[in-house]
Amino acid sequence: MGIGYGVAEALIKQGIKVAITSRSQDNADKAAASLNNIKADYAMGIAADVRSLTAQEKAVAEVVEKWGRLDYLIANAGVGHFAKIQDMTDKDWHETIDINLTGVFHSAKASLDALKKSQGYFISIASLAGTNFFAQGAAYNASKFGLVGFTQAMMLDVRDDGIKVSTIMPGSVATHFNDHEPSEKDAWKIQPEDIGQIVVDLIKMPARTLPSKVEVRPSMPPGK
Repeated sequence: MGIGYGVAEALIKQGIKVAITSRSQDNADKAAASLNNIKADYAMGIAADVRSLTAQEKAVAEVVEKWGRLDYLIANAGVGHFAKIQDMTDKDWHETIDINLTGVFHSAKASLDALKKSQGYFISIASLAGTNFFAQGAAYNASKFGLVGFTQAMMLDVRDDGIKVSTIMPGSVATHFNDHEPSEKDAWKIQPEDIGQIVVDLIKMPARTLPSKVEVRPSMPPGK
């Protein structure tokens, strides 16, 4: 759902087959079935938890087995637990870091060999929270600041292998993040399909040019 679905939809409309992952095989299959209404047999769902390197390796292997190659990996999984540091639980801290940061490390480790073969593209979805800190955001800020740094350093590590790496840092997006239910009140926010368009624009960029970090904000936020 949300950004992940918006990106998958945008890619399929460009004629690119997509594998989407979820911790739930049922949820992955439902999303893939909906995406296949755009173009038949262009999407498949895979059960995988980004906290497991083995699960990510299996997901990549399944894609390569089915379609012969992996051209792009969009690392989008994320959670948010917000509380004052005095009230932040050990469980919520580790879940935030393990999914938002370590999960991207697992996705990178699992995919780099395949991306090197295809001269492909790795894109992480970070956040403006990766450059702007706020109260009750210690865990989330730490994960997103870390993700921006990780992705930029990774870009330098792998560009000699022909792999392009970028991170997209959105502001407010109309998604189901933290159990939010998008409505007309969210019309001012960035929409998931807007992030999908940015991904498409990145992969269409001439190979000589790399927008390694993309910050994106709502153009007309409501007055406070």
